[in-house]
Formats: sequence, structure tokens, C-alpha cells
Amino acid sequence: MYICQIEGKEAFEILKKKTMLSEDIINLEIDDLIKTQLVNEDRNFLTEKGRNSLCVVLAGGVFDIIHPGHIHTLNAAKELGDVLVVVVATDNTAVKMKKRRPLHAQEQRQELVNSLSIVDLCLIGQEDDIFKTVNHVKPQIIALGYDQIHQEKFITEGCKKIELDAKVARLQSPMPESSSSKIQKEYGESIHGI
Repeated sequence: MYICQIEGKEAFEILKKKTMLSEDIINLEIDDLIKTQLVNEDRNFLTEKGRNSLCVVLAGGVFDIIHPGHIHTLNAAKELGDVLVVVVATDNTAVKMKKRRPLHAQEQRQELVNSLSIVDLCLIGQEDDIFKTVNHVKPQIIALGYDQIHQEKFITEGCKKIELDAKVARLQSPMPESSSSKIQKEYGESIHGI
């Protein structure tokens, strides 16, 4: 329901596709959520109580070449809450961060990340202000990868400005030598060495 709300889509159709449950069972489940005041009568939106019952984790990055370090980091982020929303950097932001053009366009990177079973929703970020996306998602936890340049203090202060009480978690990687840039460099060298 939360994901449908963020995407502005009708919950029933999405649940039908994702869960493969019958229409009757989905309707019964939604009825129960309405009775417990977790979902509004419109059957599409969470109530404030429903939204507060979820712990949403937000993670972000370029995700140009998905590698084991990404998978480990996203698994660790998912363990912090109920819903994992991942933001992929726009192409222009990726150039600023990595000092190179990404191999895959932002829409392709979004599609790749969305295909990971641990990811509940993947969005393309905002170029001018990361806190626009943060404010849209309203996570309780913002998970930073071990190699991300963002400082926890910058994120915490930005959240305060938009009146969001989110915790910042710095995740560790068992394989810090794994990076998309390194993979691309090694691949390029092996092709040129042939």
C-alpha cells in the first residue's frame, strides 16, 4: 500500500499483479486493514497510523554496474526496516559523483535495481536537491553505503530542515574493494590487453 501511495497507483491492481492472490482474498485483506484503521476507506492510502506502523528505509547510489557490494549493502539496508526504497542518481549527478558518464542511463539503472527482490521501490533522484526525494519518501532511516561521500551530519541537518526525524545509518561492506568504477576499469583493461 505504501509503495502504491508513493507511486500514485491504485493498490488493488498492483496487489493483484504482485501477490497472485484472488480478488476476494485481496479485498478481505484490505477490509481487515480498514477495520484496524491502517488503510483509509478509499482502499488506496495508508492512514497516519498505517504509515507510522511501517519503518521505511531509504538508500541511494549510482548503481551503474550491480555488484556483490551493492547486494550486501542493500540486504543490510533492508534488514533495518519493513520497506526498502532505493534512489538511483540521475545521469548528471552520476557524472558529478563519479567524474565519468555512467554506462547505463538512469532509467536502465532504475529498472535493474527495481528487479532486485530486496528492493520494494526504486526511484530516480532529483538533480538539484536530494531532500526533495527524501521528503517524498519520508523514511525513518536513511542508509548510507560504506563508500558514499555524504556526511551523516549533512543528511541529519537536511532532514531537520524538512521537519523529518530520520536516523542515518552508515552500512559496512565485507568487500570494500568492490566498486562499479573498479570493475569498469578492470574490464576495460582486459579488453584492451587482448
